[in-house]
Amino acid sequence: QVQVVESGGGLVQAGGSLRLSCAASGITRSIIVMGWYRQAPGKQRELVADIRGNSITTYADSVKGRSTISRDNVKKTVYLEMNSVKPEDTAVYYCHLALIGNTYWGQGTQVTVSP
Repeated sequence: QVQVVESGGGLVQAGGSLRLSCAASGITRSIIVMGWYRQAPGKQRELVADIRGNSITTYADSVKGRSTISRDNVKKTVYLEMNSVKPEDTAVYYCHLALIGNTYWGQGTQVTVSP
């Protein structure tokens, strides 16, 4: 059974940093893309960042320059570090895994940035 478990969310002060982790288990095939999405109240879910198996990364403009996504293929884990967080970063952050023929989502972790 596949499990995708995020951790690291919580309350952060504006200007601070956060680090999210997402660990996958029960997956035996290669994970092509590992990524983070977020959804703020009343808004659509949007891509924050993703990373391919060859380490090519993509970042949303809103987080570019203050975020780093990385992955550990052995541990099947993806990380997101974000610095200089802003109140507009407040959202539920979801881990997304894309394999050939399957995609998986985590249950989400709440990140709240206080002014």
